[in-house]
Amino acid sequence: MSEEKSTVYIKTPLGIAKIIGDENGISVISIADEGSISENIPEVLRQAVSQLNDYFEGKRTDFNFKLNPSGTDFQQKVWKALIEIPFGKTTSYLDLSKKLGDVKAIRAVASANGKNPLWIVVPCHRVIGSDGSLTGYAGGLWRKKWLLEHENPARRQELLF
Repeated sequence: MSEEKSTVYIKTPLGIAKIIGDENGISVISIADEGSISENIPEVLRQAVSQLNDYFEGKRTDFNFKLNPSGTDFQQKVWKALIEIPFGKTTSYLDLSKKLGDVKAIRAVASANGKNPLWIVVPCHRVIGSDGSLTGYAGGLWRKKWLLEHENPARRQELLF
């Protein structure tokens, strides 16, 4: 029996977040510039909505709701490594590749990072260039910069475009 997924749209400082999930966990969190805000939040999504709101209010540094993203084994491995990047810290694509055991996999790691379906919760925004530059971000570099500054206000002077 296939569980029907629920969807909700919430307002964030960075746009409208779309959250999709079911009893097995949250499978997608994405961001858009505009959209309609949901009036009713399905029970299965309430914890995710609450924790994301807490994050944006500066009251939360990690998430503990159940995740259920769809991806290849390699993508899942990369996303698990992303979750291990501490709040307020960054790493480079090169360092992430080394951590995963293959420095030559840097492009594959970057590709998996770009396909991350769980915005913010799987913190792909914490991956920057080896030189400290803000490199590609599906949600736009301005959002990446905002998220990094939100997580570590002391770093504001260091972030480069």
